[in-house]
Amino acid sequence: MKQTAIQISMINNIQNSNNNSEQLMTSLEIAQLSGKQHKHVMEAIRKMDPKWESVAGSNFRLGSYEDANGQYRPCYLLTKTECLFIATKFNDEARARLVLRWEELEREKVISTQRPKEIRLLACDEEVLDEADDILGEELAKLNRDSRFCYTPTEIGKPFGLDGRDLNSFLADRNIIRWARGQWRLTQKYLHRELTEDRYRYVHGKDGRRKLESSLVWTEKGRQFVLDMIKGER
Repeated sequence: MKQTAIQISMINNIQNSNNNSEQLMTSLEIAQLSGKQHKHVMEAIRKMDPKWESVAGSNFRLGSYEDANGQYRPCYLLTKTECLFIATKFNDEARARLVLRWEELEREKVISTQRPKEIRLLACDEEVLDEADDILGEELAKLNRDSRFCYTPTEIGKPFGLDGRDLNSFLADRNIIRWARGQWRLTQKYLHRELTEDRYRYVHGKDGRRKLESSLVWTEKGRQFVLDMIKGER
């Protein structure tokens, strides 16, 4: 017999490497409590993930559940703090239901001695990994819509014998770009000239979690700007 989202959350104490339990709620139950479709809740959580990662330093945990057809589908596993952050997008009634549900879970203090079969870490199932990659790929395609036809520093510098690092150093020496918060950014003088876009990609951190990173790429207008500058120096 399949378990409902409520029943899944009732056994959601997953043991971490320190043998300490962490109480989590699935995106399935959030959808049920808020009266929303699960796919819409998943989409909302994905959109909020970069902001959460930039402040909290971690991404929302991705897992899976078995649907009525025996297929494993992705879902999110969220802590109370993460749930309340997501709930800022809900109306008052849905937010109140979520808060009351957490109070109920905390009162019950249900402890599971083993991870439930209906929820597994995504890496445990190749099919779920493929589906999750499809979701992430669609999200990246949306984020990179404006940078799809842009040029990397390596592509621009190659005809002149410059790799990406050389070209970035060349531009930094001329105060066109600067290194800020772990990435290259245009200096104030060159902002808002439609010279660059951000290109996003997912990378795996040391903890195994995916992180969203961005890099500076150049539009056609920006490419011509850089080429003219290089030629002017020769």
